[in-house]
Amino acid sequence: MINVIGLGYIGLPTALILAKAGVEVIGTDVDINLVGLLNKEKLTFEEQGLDLLFQEAISNGIKFSTEYQKTQTYIIAVPTPYNKNNKKLDPRYVISAVNSVLDVCEKGATLIIESTVSPGTIDKYIRSEIQKRDKVVGEDVHLLHAPERIIPGNMIYELEHNSRTIGADNLEIGEKVKGIYSKFCKAEIVVTDIRSAEMSKVVENTYRDINIAFANELTKICRTDNMDVYEIIRIANMHPRVNILQPGPGVGGHCISVDPWFLVGDYPDLTNLILAARKINDSMPRHVLGRIRDIMREHGIKDISKVGLYGLSYKENVDDTRESPTLQLLERMDEHLAFGVKVFDPFVKKRTVDHQFMNFEDFLNEIEILVVMVGHDHIKSNMDLIKNKLILDTKNICNFKGSYKL
Repeated sequence: MINVIGLGYIGLPTALILAKAGVEVIGTDVDINLVGLLNKEKLTFEEQGLDLLFQEAISNGIKFSTEYQKTQTYIIAVPTPYNKNNKKLDPRYVISAVNSVLDVCEKGATLIIESTVSPGTIDKYIRSEIQKRDKVVGEDVHLLHAPERIIPGNMIYELEHNSRTIGADNLEIGEKVKGIYSKFCKAEIVVTDIRSAEMSKVVENTYRDINIAFANELTKICRTDNMDVYEIIRIANMHPRVNILQPGPGVGGHCISVDPWFLVGDYPDLTNLILAARKINDSMPRHVLGRIRDIMREHGIKDISKVGLYGLSYKENVDDTRESPTLQLLERMDEHLAFGVKVFDPFVKKRTVDHQFMNFEDFLNEIEILVVMVGHDHIKSNMDLIKNKLILDTKNICNFKGSYKL
């Protein structure tokens, strides 16, 4: 039996897909309300294909509890935030979960940490916690790191088709854990040491952050000389060794916008390029605010309440708002006492911010300037409803003549 700890965006799909594969699974979370909903067969977030996977897992006997289970195998998938002041990882949730596992686990149990951590975290924090309990790593408990590699909006496919990394002290134990993941993962599974597994995950997301920052810096350069950054990127990407990502209003989510800070926090004197990329991407909401100001001035609009932001999530077709550029933009506006901007997102069903609309047409009726912050399929299929608005299209999805770009 596997006890999956943490039933959020990573832990829940992992628990479900293991159960679908025929593994006995109990999912544990400290959130009583979340566990209660799952036991009532109600999902706690939306994700394509998750409903079907949930039903298949229930048919195979998956259980949910607030209690840690006494067993041989644990997968820990709890949040790993970072301290915004010093940019270092905050390991408290992982430490707490490990200690709770140590309270109940059988001798020789396997602890697999999926949470993304900065390089050296397991050596620095987790081993010491185990040693404080007078337990020996490699005898009383086996410690591994298998960083998650999925993205909201495509979770189920990526669980099955993305390659995985298993970091282990003992490669034989690593191979056994590889056998667990191979029950649902059809891609290559690499077994390596723990520090290499930690670093590889952070490097993956840092690489993408730097690429996006390059696109965003190009956007600012092109804006100063009235050039079309999208056309320039399209042409440049025709070169077989060039792959520039698309610019946007900022970078959100719990991976690309967070993981590079782990390296900046741990290696402040060595991360010049990484820090510059982070600053560029974090500056984009302010750039969007400047573009809104320009459009308002051009059209003589002085009332900020006539501006509407479409999209609250950090990416297309999901309800995940963690570190979203829209929330970052609203923070910048709040700093400048700019209150009253309208907001709508078809995927975010709970009121998250002030002046958030739940009906798209009501939202449109209240605004003159529409700022497309997220390119949901919803807005792509409703272009006829927005064609008469002043549009700032930060995602390059509108082809209307006269629409404004980044």
